[in-house]
Amino acid sequence: MLKALSDTLREAIDKVARLGTVDKDVVDGLVKDIQRALIAADVDVKLVFQLSERIKQRAFEKLPEGLTRKEHVIRVVYEELVNVLGKHKPHIELSNKKVLLAGLFGSGKTSTAAKLARFYQKKGMKPALIGCDTARPAAYEQLQQLAQKIDVPFYGEKNEKDAATIVRNALRQVRADVLIVDSSGRNALDRELVGEIQRVNRELNADERILVVPADIGQAARQQAKAFHDALGITDVIVTKLDATARGGGALTACHETGAQVKFITTGETVEDLQMYDPEKFVSRLLGMPDIEALLEKAKTTLDEKRAEKIMGGDFTLDDFYSQIEGVQKMGPLSGILDMMGLGRIGSKMDTNVQEKKMKRWKYLLQSMTMEERADPALITSSRIRRIAHGSGRSESDVRELLNNYNSIRKMMKKISPAKLKRSGMQGLFRQFGMK
Repeated sequence: MLKALSDTLREAIDKVARLGTVDKDVVDGLVKDIQRALIAADVDVKLVFQLSERIKQRAFEKLPEGLTRKEHVIRVVYEELVNVLGKHKPHIELSNKKVLLAGLFGSGKTSTAAKLARFYQKKGMKPALIGCDTARPAAYEQLQQLAQKIDVPFYGEKNEKDAATIVRNALRQVRADVLIVDSSGRNALDRELVGEIQRVNRELNADERILVVPADIGQAARQQAKAFHDALGITDVIVTKLDATARGGGALTACHETGAQVKFITTGETVEDLQMYDPEKFVSRLLGMPDIEALLEKAKTTLDEKRAEKIMGGDFTLDDFYSQIEGVQKMGPLSGILDMMGLGRIGSKMDTNVQEKKMKRWKYLLQSMTMEERADPALITSSRIRRIAHGSGRSESDVRELLNNYNSIRKMMKKISPAKLKRSGMQGLFRQFGMK
């Protein structure tokens, strides 16, 4: 997530954290590093200099009780970045509603509609997707396929060219807690698009009118947000493609400047890659601080909790190990998991692609074992190792590597305590998993 910006900000903070004392020269140097990072992320120059002045002014104010000057400066940087990136966490109401998504071509509206439906589905609600994009070829098929993938109702009329008619008919026929309408886009917000989306909204009477903006447009998000708000009265914004551009900082700050609240961000291509936009957590992750709440929320839907407890206690079988590998893979790229743990720096030093391939290889090996072997690895003799290697298309050394790592992790988990883990550091833990 905004890797270049994050790396530069983390280096600037680390530089201050390593110093014994903090004086005016140190703060000036920190501010210059932050300026370079934000301008490279396409944040408005005027906003960057306003932020810089606030950091300089607050750096030497009276120290809050219990903080050193160095800790105070780092806290000020955190608080001021939060202020320019949104200030407040959005409120999500889990109640019956009608949601209209608007945006131009290329914003990722259709895939975002499915991600939003999946978000409410995981909250225990029953969403439905309504396809009203009559301008883009294949939009109907794309939304229909996405609805099937996440098992939610879909309504659309492939040959109907009037979007308002589709909405009118959908309201008569579709029953759901949350109706999510994917509207048409254009290359620009012209009179035709304004007229169409206003007619759709009159039929729908949407509770939420959300603008979908791609992060790669940077500061231009300001003009888009203002234009759509004038035409439709947007209530919130979803910023997409935040994982794939260096200009995301510009898009986020530009939306905030217009008064439009960013409600969600997308950080990948799967239906699971939608997150509530919490500026405090977002800045924490940019600065390399852990977002444990987000990690636990993600883990809750993918990991077997009882098996995770067995692994943490060191009393687990290869079957439990297999289950957790599957769960970790469902959580998304390893680099993203490390980022949420505040270990993005380790991820940048480690080739996470290699580690993901290793986990995939282990999964194939585990699938080639019998249920008895996975329940009791002590049964795995040399002849069984040959059979497992042959059945998985891997080498015998790969099987031995898996067994060695399994035994190492069991021994480590039996010995380790939370205090010891804190002393040895997370990097040591990852080494135990063969991630060197």
